[in-house]
Amino acid sequence: MAKDKKKTMMSTGTIAVNRRARHDYAIEEEFEAGIVLTGTEVKSLRMGTVNLSDSYAAPKGDKVLLHNLYIGEYPHAPPRAQHEPKRIRPLLLHKREIARLTGAVQRDGLTLVPMRMYFNNRGIAKLALGLGRGKRQVDKRQDIKKRDWDRRKAAILRREG
Repeated sequence: MAKDKKKTMMSTGTIAVNRRARHDYAIEEEFEAGIVLTGTEVKSLRMGTVNLSDSYAAPKGDKVLLHNLYIGEYPHAPPRAQHEPKRIRPLLLHKREIARLTGAVQRDGLTLVPMRMYFNNRGIAKLALGLGRGKRQVDKRQDIKKRDWDRRKAAILRREG
């Protein structure tokens, strides 16, 4: 009795997570940003066809743009209403936040990394944007060692009581 599972449309909750972000960057601060999207992009997001892994944000003038975010095409839309999957999308932030992020990127050499994409309680697509400093290979190894040791320590404590 195998039932066909339909892909359900989500209205709230996490859409996608950039798992490599915390591995490659030491995140110092997080911001919540809105995204300028078309109708077919929102419907594709509700189906979960998005990839954050190669995307990045960069300030340009008085706005912040999101590059390389892949949002798959919506299969039920006609070709003329379809969106471009990897177009550059403007982010919606307050002027003070844009000025602060622009200063941090230009002055301190920090990077704007998309952390996760989600629908808030009102059903609006949001992006958690991290302000991070790139990690060197040595730092990554130390993080892996610490995680491994914490895992072993927890197992020993469970076993020994």
